[in-house]
Amino acid sequence: MNQNRPIRVALLGAGSVGSQVARILLENADELAARVGAPLLLTGIAVRNVDAKRDVDLPKELFTDDAERLILGSDIVIELMGGIDPAKGLISLALSTGADVVTANKALIAAHGPELFDQARRVGAQLTYEAAVAGAIPIIRPLRDSLAGDRVERILGIVNGTTNFILDRMHTRGDSLEEALRIATELGYAEADPTADIGGYDAQQKAAILASIAFHTEVPVELVHREGITEITIEQIERAKAAGFVVKLLAICERVTTSDGVEGISARVYPALVDAQHPLASVHGGNNAVFVQAQAAGDLMFYGAGAGGVETASAVLGDLVSSARRRVNGGPGLGESTHADLPVLEVGEITTRYQIILEVHDRPGVLAEIAKVFSDFGVSVSTLEQRSAGAHDGATASAGHADGESEGGATLVIGTHAATERALSALAEALAAHEASRRVTGVLRVEGAL
Repeated sequence: MNQNRPIRVALLGAGSVGSQVARILLENADELAARVGAPLLLTGIAVRNVDAKRDVDLPKELFTDDAERLILGSDIVIELMGGIDPAKGLISLALSTGADVVTANKALIAAHGPELFDQARRVGAQLTYEAAVAGAIPIIRPLRDSLAGDRVERILGIVNGTTNFILDRMHTRGDSLEEALRIATELGYAEADPTADIGGYDAQQKAAILASIAFHTEVPVELVHREGITEITIEQIERAKAAGFVVKLLAICERVTTSDGVEGISARVYPALVDAQHPLASVHGGNNAVFVQAQAAGDLMFYGAGAGGVETASAVLGDLVSSARRRVNGGPGLGESTHADLPVLEVGEITTRYQIILEVHDRPGVLAEIAKVFSDFGVSVSTLEQRSAGAHDGATASAGHADGESEGGATLVIGTHAATERALSALAEALAAHEASRRVTGVLRVEGAL
């Protein structure tokens, strides 16, 4: 490409991220041109309402409601509209012209990434999406490029800032989930409808993206097991703290070998207990972190802001500079690697540990009855705390001690040894239905043990 000719950049969307991208492009034009080797010319910003009030003061002449016309005159298109439609059609249009595309659209990449990557490959264009996962944190490129010669074994990620803020408030301040969510909404961490966050849907999309890259396998978002934080209680938080754990909503992607020797991958999202000494336990507020375990590189941690207009704009601009350099220097776009084609396994195939909080009737022989249920499902007990109604918080009992001493019943906090999810889930159901049980008040998996 002629280095004297400006690279024409179209921006779709001018929300909190898009406005900051436009501002930085305009303010740092000379510096970015020096890095790229050619000027970056922002040709326009496509929005639904050109007269809407913006967070950033931008030249009015840049705004247009004709996205298609803007795309057809561009070398690189930055899509920051979000959602599936019309974003998918506009990205497809851009790629059909040979333009490179930069996007932060996690929902679109999780649902239609392979289709769009294939379209980019056919025309020699490049589709990049660093900002789609974990905001400002560089994680897509390290997984795709830096670790391409390694074998990633496992990823543990805190990839949703809203839920991390809520759980952190519950842990450090003693807030209920409802109170922590109210504060998160007031501070702008949570949307008016927080379902995508607290229901685990946002993290589910990001887990699909991370697993696809890390294991060179197409992972459909619908095959990612999902549980949110809506059932987490302050009692579970306090029990976790007492046992030396912190509750985090984790996106987990890992290689799994089944009992019959089949190697596959698991991608899942759920709240879990993390050892208080694990690096992920110290991720506070709305921050994100991704912990990667690789065969040769060992343990790696990527930490930082998971959201925010300026912060996410940093990741978008990184992709933009990379694409612009490719335009200047020539060569085909960098495609995705999906050669492994490993099967995506059901969550029942994973191996994990449970902490079960169980209220039982206060009568002789209860511990023996509960122990038999564990034996029936081939699961062994690692730790047991027994607390009678009205007992001091520090009162405990070992597995061999007598049953509770008050007519109000007793609470058992049981930690299991590692077993398959299938066995542990069936065990929890059997305990809830057992005549010795009053109710199961909490079940959490234990992940990230040191």
